[in-house]
Amino acid sequence: MLVEVPPRAPREPVQRWRLVLARDAVSSEAAQRDQLATWEAAFAGSGLPLAGLDAPKPRPRFAIAAPLAATIPGEAELLDIWLVERLPAWRVREALRACLPVGWRLVDAYDVWLGEAALPGRVSASVYRAVFEPGDMDTPRLADAANLLLAAHSLPRERRKGDNVIAYDLRPFVEDVEVVESDGATALRMILRHDPEKGVGRPEELLAALGEAMGASLRPVSLVRERLVLGDPPPPPTSAARRRPAARG
Repeated sequence: MLVEVPPRAPREPVQRWRLVLARDAVSSEAAQRDQLATWEAAFAGSGLPLAGLDAPKPRPRFAIAAPLAATIPGEAELLDIWLVERLPAWRVREALRACLPVGWRLVDAYDVWLGEAALPGRVSASVYRAVFEPGDMDTPRLADAANLLLAAHSLPRERRKGDNVIAYDLRPFVEDVEVVESDGATALRMILRHDPEKGVGRPEELLAALGEAMGASLRPVSLVRERLVLGDPPPPPTSAARRRPAARG
């Protein structure tokens, strides 16, 4: 008589690693869904004991901090993975460097608390850097335009979405704009906020607003996302808040 063995439950993660990654620009046709599929395939072949690979429908567990437009490179993108076995840093880094998708490079990897808040929910802003050709930018005028933008209470703009044109205010998404010198060229550093309900600030929209203020079209020779800004995770509820008041008769 054959005894049917019940399927074993997938193992729970015991370690969480945060990866710091650099990425080249990719084809503008690379949809976010395709990029996720590329990561799934890379992690599945990494040899790392990722959570989810022993599930009935294997799928590695990972979380990307914030999507990045395909045509914009990133210098310090963040991604979390969960392992069902504890591994030393050297083994994790060695395995990752051998499996990363084309165009990606490992900058750093460190373990974080398993119970830390979800990484995407902690991203509060993105820092972008636009660099202009040496001698191709009136730096004082750009600085004046940036100061006027920061002093404005609102920046009404329009964004095309499909066949529709949507009116919105760019100002709430702009945290800071700074004109700096980079290797003899003028650079613009932009800190653009992320809002879980309203969306995110886009560097091309800020460049367009600055260009209109200057009466010129701003065309940087390079535009990269330097890093992501993480906000403090929300505090855990107190024991009193978790308890419901007793019903009154």
